[in-house]
Order: sequence, then structure tokens, then C-alpha cells
Amino acid sequence: MAEAIQKKLKAEVEKYAQMQKDVSKSMSARQKLETQLTENNIVKEELDLLDSTNTVYKLIGPVLVKQDLDEAKATVTKRLEYINGEIQRYETVLKDMEKKSEQHREVLSSLQQEFQRAQGLAVGKV
Repeated sequence: MAEAIQKKLKAEVEKYAQMQKDVSKSMSARQKLETQLTENNIVKEELDLLDSTNTVYKLIGPVLVKQDLDEAKATVTKRLEYINGEIQRYETVLKDMEKKSEQHREVLSSLQQEFQRAQGLAVGKV
């Protein structure tokens, strides 16, 4: 009896550990997106300071290529929209993972109690 519960408990602990790794990866990805968002906001602010007489260049590989100011602004705006969308997606994923993680903690807690009871019964029989 106690061995079966112990196996279930071990399997749940492994699932929980994997879920925590997934949460950690998602948090790391979200932090990278936050960094990109900050960088792109700075670029947008800098582009907003320019007028049509200024020259804007885009780095493509090792080469700087002349780019239209309006095109550069549109590109940065689209990038900001994309990054914000991805951040929202990760927020949703993280909330979902947190709910699942809470469920795993509850299952682990009940299995631990069950295992302790089973051990207590086994000790009482001996």
C-alpha cells in the first residue's frame, strides 16, 4: 500500500519539477521580451525626435543601408505591437501554469498525507 502511494508521490514530484522548469523558461522568455520592449521604446523615442531632413540607416548584416524615416518608424511600431502581443501571451501562459502548479501542490500535499498515514498504519501492524 505504502509503496504504491510512494510511486504515485514520486511521479507527481517529477511532474511538479518539470512544470517548475517550464515556468522558469517562460519567465526567462518573458524577461527577454521586456528587455526588447524597452530597447524598442527607446528607439521609437529617438526616431520621434528626428525630422524628414535626418538620415536613418538600418544595419543589415555588416552593412548600413539607408532607410526612409517613415518606414523605420512603421517597422519599430509593428515590432512594439508584436512584442506586446507576445508579452500578453506569456502572461496568459504563466497564469495557466500557476493554476496547474497549484493543483499539483494540492495533489502532492494529499499524497504526502496519505503516504504518512499508510506508514503509520504499517508501523502499527508491526
